[in-house]
Amino acid sequence: MSQIKTNVITLTVAGVTLSFEPNKTAYNGLINEMTLTNKIAPMVTYLGRIVTADTKEALNKLADEYPGVELQIVEKVNSIYSPLVEIEIKN
Repeated sequence: MSQIKTNVITLTVAGVTLSFEPNKTAYNGLINEMTLTNKIAPMVTYLGRIVTADTKEALNKLADEYPGVELQIVEKVNSIYSPLVEIEIKN
């Protein structure tokens, strides 16, 4: 029996349900746009690109209510979307 893989990541943040559909283009854009002096704006843009339409308003309200929450949400979404892999050095 095959499983249907979904690209939707659903989180509960401060009691609010949010859904995201991360993709490689948006993820790469986030990485390319982030600099030492510019971190929050690319994260806001990234979340805006991947949030589902039905939870976008809720995300905006959370961002207004909790400064910097974008960083926490991006960290959680990306830990699921792009988990760390084990890398071994072979000599």
